[in-house]
Amino acid sequence: MNKNIVRDEIRKFVKAKFGKDSTGHDFEHMARVARWADKIAEDEGADRFLCEVAGWLHDVGDPKLFVNPETAMAERTQLLQGLLFTDENIDHINGAIETVSFSKGKKPMTLMGEIVQDADRLDAIGAVGIARTFAYGGARDQPVYNPDDKKGHSIGHFEEKLLKLCELMNTDSGKLEAEHRHAFMVEFLKEFNREQNKKYSIEENGYD
Repeated sequence: MNKNIVRDEIRKFVKAKFGKDSTGHDFEHMARVARWADKIAEDEGADRFLCEVAGWLHDVGDPKLFVNPETAMAERTQLLQGLLFTDENIDHINGAIETVSFSKGKKPMTLMGEIVQDADRLDAIGAVGIARTFAYGGARDQPVYNPDDKKGHSIGHFEEKLLKLCELMNTDSGKLEAEHRHAFMVEFLKEFNREQNKKYSIEENGYD
């Protein structure tokens, strides 16, 4: 297997699926998750190439992004078969992808699953995560902020999910990067509240 050729084919596949996405689940999101999966795998002693591949493909079949998730997942498996991945490796990749989602609440059962989940969660926090949050909210017609509603606006998403992710990381290297990004988000929220002239303080919720 020529890994460079395989990467090129996977990139083409991902570009076709996500090249026009405006929700923050675009081609560059997949590329960042793949790069961080590779980096964390190197730190944690896992198979870097398989983790990278799972990173590239982790959102293929996500129900919030695909009208027919089952069809997309079948296409993902067909792609890997066509690129001559073994059945065992395909099962490992698909298994890791199955446990990535925050909303599903699944704990990965393999090191690869932990790594890909961490890589995806890293891209949901920090500076990139902030940008993606507002991109997703805009694409879903959500306001930036609504003081009369705990949910349904982009700022509310920080407390609903993003500020929880640092404590949920699986790997040591993932936790280290998450701590840096978490701190940046907290500073962003403090400044957002200051500019709103709000009495609410992020520290009141234990996220300082």
